[in-house]
Amino acid sequence: MTPTEPPAVHKILLVDDDDAVRNMMTVTLEHKGFNVVSAASVTDALRHITTESFDVLITDLHMPNPGDGFTVVTAMRHSQPNALTLLVSGYPDVQSAMAAILLQADEIIVKPFAVGKLADLVREKVLNRKPSVQLKKERVAEILQRCIASVVEEWLVRAKQSEELNYVLLGDEERTGHLPKLVEDLVIRLSKPSATTKHRDAVSSAAAIAHGKLRYLQGYTPAMLVHESRILQVTLFGTLQSNLSFLDFSLLLPDVMTIADEVDAQLTQSMDSYMNAMRASAA
Repeated sequence: MTPTEPPAVHKILLVDDDDAVRNMMTVTLEHKGFNVVSAASVTDALRHITTESFDVLITDLHMPNPGDGFTVVTAMRHSQPNALTLLVSGYPDVQSAMAAILLQADEIIVKPFAVGKLADLVREKVLNRKPSVQLKKERVAEILQRCIASVVEEWLVRAKQSEELNYVLLGDEERTGHLPKLVEDLVIRLSKPSATTKHRDAVSSAAAIAHGKLRYLQGYTPAMLVHESRILQVTLFGTLQSNLSFLDFSLLLPDVMTIADEVDAQLTQSMDSYMNAMRASAA
């Protein structure tokens, strides 16, 4: 007789704040041959993720706050990218509502479901799972640098949808104006080795100054300047959301704070230029 190796025991992190559901799933999965570590909260789950290795994550979406499961999935994706991630939700229309989460979770399972079938699903996916491709991680500055054209395009789409901004009729080139250069100035600040979130470190932007004067001549109001600046921030953060798989999360928070500060500084410079143009015109 040729000795055979015992089947590999896959380790599962099971996260659910409902004690009865968590216990039932733990017993069933262990009966199916899995090694199960259970967690009753996001905090407990994150502690396990940072101290242990897992083959599979199964987490409820709401524990008790909407999006809690997404937090756990994101942490697992960042810390252990090769782990299989399954998100459990009680909403029947979850496929459309959670389209963004599908970018992070391997599959969404809708309650109610048969726990025995869940175990079979996990086993099938673990056996057929291909190693994930390790993507090169990028700083926010790198992502925005290569996405300047798409940032401008998306900003323009949002601006055209704004009734407030469309009070002044402009062509696309007139509407975007100095926007590409403003984004480039932001990238320059983010790229500095000593970049900070302090307002005094904002880039002195000739584009922001010219932008304020141009908007005055085009008939913008100060409120419109503020509104289009808010659209820029939304567009920039949307670009980062679309590039989550490339982001270096260890540096994300300070970079996001720098974005907010730099866009605000650009708005201040544009507003000062706008007011100077208005005073010059009145004189």
